[in-house]
Amino acid sequence: MTDDRRAGGGGRPRRVRIAQVAAAVVAAGAVTALAVSLTTGGGSSSAQQSLSTAPPATGSAPPPSPSPSTSPSPSWDGKVKVLGDGSTSDTGPQPNQLKIEKLKPGEKPPQFVVFSWDGALENDDHLFSRFRKLAKENNASMTFFLTGIYLLPEAKHGLYRPPQHDPGSAAISFPTGEHVKETLEQLRLAWQDGNEIGTHFNGHFCGAKGGGDWSTDEWRSEIEQAVSFVTNWRTNTGFTQEAPLPFDFRKELAGGRAPCLEGQKNLLTVAKELGWRYDASSPGEFQVWPSKAGGVWNFPLQLIPFGNKQVLSMDFNFLANQSGDSTQGDPKKYTSWEKQTREGYLDGFSRVYNGSRAPLFIGNHFETWNGGIYMQAIEDVMKQVCKKQDVRCVSFKELSDWLDAQDPKVLDQLRRLDPAQAPDWPTYLK
Repeated sequence: MTDDRRAGGGGRPRRVRIAQVAAAVVAAGAVTALAVSLTTGGGSSSAQQSLSTAPPATGSAPPPSPSPSTSPSPSWDGKVKVLGDGSTSDTGPQPNQLKIEKLKPGEKPPQFVVFSWDGALENDDHLFSRFRKLAKENNASMTFFLTGIYLLPEAKHGLYRPPQHDPGSAAISFPTGEHVKETLEQLRLAWQDGNEIGTHFNGHFCGAKGGGDWSTDEWRSEIEQAVSFVTNWRTNTGFTQEAPLPFDFRKELAGGRAPCLEGQKNLLTVAKELGWRYDASSPGEFQVWPSKAGGVWNFPLQLIPFGNKQVLSMDFNFLANQSGDSTQGDPKKYTSWEKQTREGYLDGFSRVYNGSRAPLFIGNHFETWNGGIYMQAIEDVMKQVCKKQDVRCVSFKELSDWLDAQDPKVLDQLRRLDPAQAPDWPTYLK
């Protein structure tokens, strides 16, 4: 990737693609309806179905303030402003952002790659810090989808009022106070490095009474609580020595990914109302140029090669096709599984890098499944692709900025391309 990313023939009809994607997701055996039970300490995590039968909570939180519909270039008086209870602050425009340029006639698009992380907890494995540093070393920015309750210590779990579940309940563990402090530190550094802080909401409820069953009002409550846990962590934790986060989360929040990719229909309604730029909760699509759904950019997980079939571009889906519902499969197979995962991501990258140049979306969790092979595969991929010519490893927010700056007719042309289809760019986008 070059330094300019930082400044302070038609395809097949769309309806055919959609039908093929629906069939391919089923054929690939991609498991997206399982809740991932993530531990907040060191060691491995487990994947299991989590279907809560708890009675619904009463009441709902007020709707959050709308986010800006476009990424602003605000004037700033140069004065840091501490906000609210001192949990967040306004330190001016975010540094290390992509330089947005409109494509010239006949110009080949950059190859965008988005690495994103669901949860974003810094625990005893220190994977948040590991990949934040790795991105910085490879001139990349990423999207961290923060789970709101990861800033709420277990002792204060009763402050969370999940839709359709008992107060204080969650399908994942609440963090320790020390892990909250370590996560806050990584969030500060990540934002200053140029990474995006999005949301993975809160309780990670899937299946019955999960996001797929929530009304728009329930999604509003879940979002407001996710925002509140970030903007009021000082009050909620009682911490007094930690510095504020260097950003106004209500203004910075541009999108999220729903747990288990469930509930996008009603979520999109609320996302549009709040002025969000995008949503990354769609369960799957071929590697094609993005379009909007419900008025916001739709950034789905994508189908990438996996042997003679395809799987969704997330660590969990590789695991499900390699060791089923076990996060500690046969150690004798770790080497071959890691190679298979790495090659799947790289094959998906090569298909579009040498073809349509459609953005590649890769989703992950901070986990140690199957001996940490999925984390190592991602590290290898990031090192191999992010500094290639024309490659831009960016956040979803930066990609939204770039897409919004393009001529809609050019984007329509790009959407006509199949993933591996490389047109004659000077004539195709003239």
